[in-house]
Amino acid sequence: MPSSFRQIRAIAFDLDGTLLHSAPDLHYAVNQMLIELGREPVSLGQVTGWIGNGIEVLVQRALSRSFNVDTRLEPELVEQALGLFKLFYANALHRFSSLYPDVEAVLMALKAAGMKLAIVTNKATEFTLPLVQQFGLSGLIDLVVCGDTLPQKKPSPDQLLYCAEHFDISATELLMVGDSRNDIQAAKAALSPSIGLTYGYNYGEDIALCNPDRVLNQLAELSALLLSVPESV
Repeated sequence: MPSSFRQIRAIAFDLDGTLLHSAPDLHYAVNQMLIELGREPVSLGQVTGWIGNGIEVLVQRALSRSFNVDTRLEPELVEQALGLFKLFYANALHRFSSLYPDVEAVLMALKAAGMKLAIVTNKATEFTLPLVQQFGLSGLIDLVVCGDTLPQKKPSPDQLLYCAEHFDISATELLMVGDSRNDIQAAKAALSPSIGLTYGYNYGEDIALCNPDRVLNQLAELSALLLSVPESV
């Protein structure tokens, strides 16, 4: 086990692409929004590559049909599209989404070992809390920090520093687990150790290029790493 992991007392998990495969519902909402605006739908692969910076940026990328937002987008159009997206997403929040394998088992094992657990996401509170409730995570998670909880979100370190303060620990005792460069960059800025997951949504990039402290292919490997227990726990 890396020495930086031996002092871990709390773990912050990203939500989308880490605990929850949410891309199908986001894809549905994006396409319903585009169709309502008289535009052509986009593929699941495109939407998956646009996830990670909050719904405002996702909507702008969809309108731009590109990862790079078109600076010529009219503010009125963006506002209209955002309203439509929120409406469609709220109605399909967990229609197609699902937890990744071993999520519940890993969280239960970590919690039983005395770890404090948090979700740190760039998703808005109005969508995050219903998902946490719907997928049965409320009893396992001690703290949920959303994209609108603080003025700044990942890759800013503020959400992680907020977690550390809430748990009354040092940021070096808080482990960030995520699938995106935003997660790893936030951890580095907070001086927290990090684990990058190879599945999920990282704009089509290899998470190893972000230089997390450790790269894992499955969440089940986390309990084996931190608790020295079989990965099937």
